[in-house]
Amino acid sequence: MVAAIVGDRRHLSRFKVAQLARTFAHVNWFHSLRLKPFLAKIDMERLREIQQRYASSSARYTKYADVERWLKINLARVHELGLDRSSPKEILDLGCGGGFFLFLAKQFGHSGVGLDVDDFPLSNELVDLLQVKRIVWRIKPFEPPPDLGRKFDWITGFSTAFNRNEDESRGWGPDEWTYLLNDLQRRLEPGGKIFFEINSGKTKKYFPPKVRDLFLQRGATVKGEDIFFPAKN
Repeated sequence: MVAAIVGDRRHLSRFKVAQLARTFAHVNWFHSLRLKPFLAKIDMERLREIQQRYASSSARYTKYADVERWLKINLARVHELGLDRSSPKEILDLGCGGGFFLFLAKQFGHSGVGLDVDDFPLSNELVDLLQVKRIVWRIKPFEPPPDLGRKFDWITGFSTAFNRNEDESRGWGPDEWTYLLNDLQRRLEPGGKIFFEINSGKTKKYFPPKVRDLFLQRGATVKGEDIFFPAKN
């Protein structure tokens, strides 16, 4: 009897694993299908040439050459913010990287600009490939970003790295974040919102508890590393 029960459990476990595998395969197929119209907007010959040049590179940001993977990730971000089903919005993306998020947002009728450094050749090539508008700018503590001449419905930042000191030994504290958030609030249209996905690092040192508390005090919803500041009344 015991052997039969154990056998049944093993069978159920194998069944569940197989079921999960089919589910993940379906999800990947679904996302790949959804990506097709966006991939059609990209010069694939040029993309393959870029990928070939970085295939053997050990540079820090080489992972972003896997454009299809990062488009899938950013398509989920677009969906999470409701930008795949909203009226046209103005977006400011802090630390825009290769421009994947802004590229996809543009396909849904939105207009955006990114701020980021130009230290990484691959990111520069991707921004150009995806035809994303980027202002070269290093976000620093207690320094306002440049005046962009307009206000925004969304200000975003994904997998943030700007909130670290120069040697990356620590993350920003409440004072640095307060300065930036005050500045960003002035750049929002009425009803504008802010969303950050904090890259806290393996030891969580870039997202200390005091900063989390600050976000909550300022009315944010905090779920793990996702920070959402709703529209102010």
